[in-house]
Amino acid sequence: MSKREITTRDDVFLLVSTFYDKIKKDDFIGPIFLKVIPEKMWDSHLEKLTDFWETNLFFVRKFKGNPMKVHKDVDKEFSYGISQKHFGRWLQLWFSTIDDLFIGTKANEAKERARNIASMLFFKMFEVKPKPSIQ
Repeated sequence: MSKREITTRDDVFLLVSTFYDKIKKDDFIGPIFLKVIPEKMWDSHLEKLTDFWETNLFFVRKFKGNPMKVHKDVDKEFSYGISQKHFGRWLQLWFSTIDDLFIGTKANEAKERARNIASMLFFKMFEVKPKPSIQ
């Protein structure tokens, strides 16, 4: 398959679905996603994330949701154990998926936006993590 520009929702769906196929197989972050997204919900999750990335890349108003709350809830479910390493692995898989499939301006924008989103989510999650008490 030759690499091409990201120009349509179908391209975004290809990126998102290929990426999450990698996520589900990943030994480090896969178990988190597989625990919080039931098997029967994956199709709707991929559509929602396609909406999210289509909104981010093409500025169409499709995405409805609160990613910050969802990520804070997931971190709480995992006893506040989600770390920078998890976000780093997420970014590695996102970048490699883009590099495998796409080239061009939108591909680069997808990487930059993912980097910014991951940083923001991590910092906002860190703010609400329980702090150890000082004795």
